[in-house]
Amino acid sequence: MQESFWTHLEALVNSAELVIERPRASRHPRLLSIVYPLDYGYLKGTSSSDGTAIDVWRGSLLVGHLDAVVCTVDLGKRDAEVKLLLGCTRTEKQAICAFHQSAWSAALLVERMSPDPS
Repeated sequence: MQESFWTHLEALVNSAELVIERPRASRHPRLLSIVYPLDYGYLKGTSSSDGTAIDVWRGSLLVGHLDAVVCTVDLGKRDAEVKLLLGCTRTEKQAICAFHQSAWSAALLVERMSPDPS
């Protein structure tokens, strides 16, 4: 049952264009102290809980494999979202979670479990 969650997310990723609007090391357009540790963008033509497209973090691995999501809560914006992680190393996943941690926001990493071989 859990695997269907991941296959449905993969179907969204495979059927939509990934738009990177904030490349690695770029600054937030309004909050210049915020620097993006990885490429950050969205899946064009999709919809998230905040009414905008589904957010995506893209890591450095050559294959853009979807094996994790980060769930975020932002008290300032009063919202919660799921952001997709494509091709991210363990270190990059930790950097993404750290990026979303502050006095007004928090993140939880959810990683895809390998199918049980039994």
